[in-house]
Amino acid sequence: MGGYECSDKLNKHKQRVDLLQATGHLQLIDQDYQSLSAFNIQTVREGIRWSFVEKEPYRYDWSIVELMIDSAKRHNIQQIWDICHFGFPDDLNPLSSDFAHRFSSLCEAFVIFYRSKRPDSVLIVTPINEVSYLAWLGGDDGNTVPYFKDRGKEVKCHLMEAYIKGVEVMRAIDPSIRILTTEPIVNMVPPLNPSIEEIEFAFAENEFQFNSLDILSGKMHPELGGKPEYLDILGFNFYYNNQWVVGQEEFLPWANLEPDERWLPLSDLLISAYERYQRPFVVTETSHSGIDRPQWISFIAEQCQIVLKNELPLLGVCLYPIIDRPDWDNPTHWHHSGLWDNDNLDTSLSLPQRLLFKPYSDALLNAMAEVLATNDRLIIARSEV
Repeated sequence: MGGYECSDKLNKHKQRVDLLQATGHLQLIDQDYQSLSAFNIQTVREGIRWSFVEKEPYRYDWSIVELMIDSAKRHNIQQIWDICHFGFPDDLNPLSSDFAHRFSSLCEAFVIFYRSKRPDSVLIVTPINEVSYLAWLGGDDGNTVPYFKDRGKEVKCHLMEAYIKGVEVMRAIDPSIRILTTEPIVNMVPPLNPSIEEIEFAFAENEFQFNSLDILSGKMHPELGGKPEYLDILGFNFYYNNQWVVGQEEFLPWANLEPDERWLPLSDLLISAYERYQRPFVVTETSHSGIDRPQWISFIAEQCQIVLKNELPLLGVCLYPIIDRPDWDNPTHWHHSGLWDNDNLDTSLSLPQRLLFKPYSDALLNAMAEVLATNDRLIIARSEV
């Protein structure tokens, strides 16, 4: 799968981010979709950009979303839609009294509009992307709306209340809708030679990553309306810095070249999550920046092989971002993390130029060939989605 950065959040400087525009994806969507055919990628993650769709409360402009849907139809691309990818309308934040109602109304309007365009296609929706991370970023770290410190748990509950209401209204309109969660999968560890207290603290911190899924299933905070059947397809996001020492700014190196018993392979993390929830799952985001991109995708493929050999329902892997993106807080800095990099703007056209990073593409094609050669289940799994 390919994932296109679609955040429309307010960054730490309280400036609106619009990554669909900044990356050139809106302007070059037909070219972007056509380019996927060389890699047999037919499924993508996209976002509607809530703050652009709903400029006034309960009034929606679907014109850009319509253009995106039409492009996907032309190129035989399946789109998985994020309703909220970190951004909210200017007059709204997760602690607003009408946040859940505004969000569920948006979900309802989206499904009605989408079905008017694609009445028969399978619709897969992510109501809110990375609730755990968003709650931390805006509720604990103070670097996006609502710019709070030490209120992450409260923000998370409000986000999940809206998430659940969104699922309810979408399923009421169309019971066939599939819900894809997208949450970071992490490994938080104690320092070396830890005390009992440090071990227990790391365990407790590690459990926080599952709060959103447990709320969605009704296991936690059942008063918010979660139900087991709302756990449909589970998405897990994994990057090079998803394993770290609790309370310290120290990451466990992803290659684990100097063996550290605290480091866990991605396959172990995915297998553990499956054992916990018993639901089909996807690696919904993964990438590396710079020259390590080829090694990273080979590592991801190796880990997926292990999961598949355990006969677990891994349905796919999403390269996110598939097109390079600028930094949220420093838009002049580009991460060089895509399958395609963006060259300098063509001043006459005001469009970025796509540059395929060939070492990454070669490694990707090799990884796909190896996995497909030994796991026919991947083909079966995609048809099930």
